[in-house]
Amino acid sequence: MKADESTEHYFSRSPAGPAQERTVTVSLAGQDVEVLTADGVFSGDGLDLGTRVLFREAPLPPPAGDLVDLGCGWGPIALTLALRSPGARVWAVDVNERAVQLTARNAARLGLKNVTACRPDQVPAGVQAAALWSNPPIRIGKSALHELLETWLSRLAPGATGHLVVQRHLGADSLHRWLAETLPAGFTVARAGSAKGFRVLSVARTS
Repeated sequence: MKADESTEHYFSRSPAGPAQERTVTVSLAGQDVEVLTADGVFSGDGLDLGTRVLFREAPLPPPAGDLVDLGCGWGPIALTLALRSPGARVWAVDVNERAVQLTARNAARLGLKNVTACRPDQVPAGVQAAALWSNPPIRIGKSALHELLETWLSRLAPGATGHLVVQRHLGADSLHRWLAETLPAGFTVARAGSAKGFRVLSVARTS
């Protein structure tokens, strides 16, 4: 991921600048839909290239269970998970309050009642993810990123898989090695795909 082009980073909890909301048309789950975006959130101009690569390379999500979009922005991943798996419950998680609000509003615009947009601490402790998709916030720093991924990948249910899309020149291969070396027994890490300078990493919890 890259930082928002404004002076504030998209991972600020409460962006201070004006939202400057706008409506854009994007393709999600094979449908052209209109969504709201704004300044102060990741990829406020539309659907970013990394997320498009994730959509192309990751397998279809499970049809049911709890699905997690970690770092939801205005909601492209969460909305896609909800469209593809109407029988699942999708948790759209972000520290950015503007992002959480936009995702909730976009889910309502599309009539998706299976999306819960919230801060990380609002996801119930007992939720185990049947799948996790993320375009993770690389620029928050290595230590914070590692803590974030360890926390959320540990919430994968046995047999579930997380998919992360990371730019190669922003450390995708070193992140792959770190995950393989750091995650406990019962996790396996592999490259699920690669395109346009991005890697899609799969993290499977086998037990």
